[in-house]
Amino acid sequence: MSTPAPHLRNISVTDYLNGEEHSEIRHEYIDGQVYAMGGASRRHGLITNALAFMLTPKAREKKCQLLIADMKVRLSIGGKDIFYYPDLVLNCDPDDRETHYSRTPCLIIEVLSETTERIDRREKMLAYQTLPSLQEYVLVAQDYPQIEIYRRRADWLPEVHAEGAFIIECLDLTATVGEVYQDVESS
Repeated sequence: MSTPAPHLRNISVTDYLNGEEHSEIRHEYIDGQVYAMGGASRRHGLITNALAFMLTPKAREKKCQLLIADMKVRLSIGGKDIFYYPDLVLNCDPDDRETHYSRTPCLIIEVLSETTERIDRREKMLAYQTLPSLQEYVLVAQDYPQIEIYRRRADWLPEVHAEGAFIIECLDLTATVGEVYQDVESS
């Protein structure tokens, strides 16, 4: 995220959501301030696609919705409204079907980049942990094979996988690190 210009006024949630519908650039929203999102690299896209292809069959089986990149997650922390765009968000709550955002995801995945890693590891991780529905937060390295899984049931302590199998408990899915990076390795 970038820093907002100091002369900008706060905008309402309604104005933000209306603006996002018509904007060619995605923005995250934190308590009235809007931050433009940068574009993703080829590696980022390949990893995100691999994850989506792996998760989609199980998501459908469990009647969940898996959304990629353009679905916001809405949070309210200390009376402040926040909207983030995770790379992947899984929602299994049939009552959470807002058009432009999710309130009760059980899984959020972020593919790390040099410009977003610090925010994903600190700010977003702490914010997402305030969601009672969230069971797993997954960070996926872009430049080398590594998947970190943070689980509510394990007090958000990291489980790091550089090779072999890992489990996404929300979906009862076992996958391998190699599957996630297969397209990156072959390109």
